[in-house]
Amino acid sequence: MNNHWDLVDLRIFCEVVQRSSFIGAATHLGISAAYVTKRVAHFERELGARLFHRTTRRVLISEAGEKAYLWAKQVLSAANSLDDCMAMPKGAPSGQLRINSSPRLARYHLAPILVLLKKEYPALTIWLESLDRRVDLLAEGIDIDFRMEPVSEPHLFAHQVKENVRVLSATPEYLNRRGRPETLSDLTHHDCLLYRDRHQTFGVWQMHGPNGMQSVRVTGPMGTNHADIAWNWTLAGQGIGLFASWDVAEAIKSGTLERVLPEHTQPADLYAVTTGRVEDSSKLQLCLSFISDQLRRGPHALDTTIGATSGAASERES
Repeated sequence: MNNHWDLVDLRIFCEVVQRSSFIGAATHLGISAAYVTKRVAHFERELGARLFHRTTRRVLISEAGEKAYLWAKQVLSAANSLDDCMAMPKGAPSGQLRINSSPRLARYHLAPILVLLKKEYPALTIWLESLDRRVDLLAEGIDIDFRMEPVSEPHLFAHQVKENVRVLSATPEYLNRRGRPETLSDLTHHDCLLYRDRHQTFGVWQMHGPNGMQSVRVTGPMGTNHADIAWNWTLAGQGIGLFASWDVAEAIKSGTLERVLPEHTQPADLYAVTTGRVEDSSKLQLCLSFISDQLRRGPHALDTTIGATSGAASERES
């Protein structure tokens, strides 16, 4: 093997993998599909392996291609790190930064924070994905994925940003009409707004309470895979919702929502997940530090300071 490939071959190859399409890769890179085909064929010849299974409808990566992809991403990451190092004496990171998070975190917190980041480092090109599913960072080219769940993939690195829990809440109108649950099992008799988050089992809520971690199977006449829809239904008094503490903090403090079963919470610490060590990339290290600081104590920080009991519960106890 002569290793007569270069970084262009690696970038084109990775784009084809991420998009499962020669045409899609060509469109994204601004080059012709014929050139993409030529470079991939050249790369395959140099490696002596077939990297893709081509059909009339799809391009599927082969077993050899999967190995080459993991290796190619590491080489490109190292090359980008060199660019970062050369840029640092000039005082600012540059290049593309791709971030993913859940829609509500992206819309209300990350979006305005990234405006501040862009002002701080104008040479950056920022792309923010907003997906209610777990992403494959390598396959989708994501630099930082913000998750409210532990990281199970052995090749990823997790950096805790903020301690957090999910809590149960509903409008006073709904609770006055249907009654206030006193035990976790009481939820089975309520309209629970079913929302499938990235990793959650649909219709099963796992909650930590006085008796440790417990699961309850909940039902309800309305369900969705979109957080904003579940949030709007909760505010409309359609049932009990399960949301991150920063999502409900303001509504609970204002009395718009009440906490339900306040002694029960669902662990949901916020993590920033990367494919490599942030110490290996000055750009990633600076950007992640900036974003994390803003999420903790900046003007768009996550407010997780919700009371242990709801206003209505406090009134009943007094």
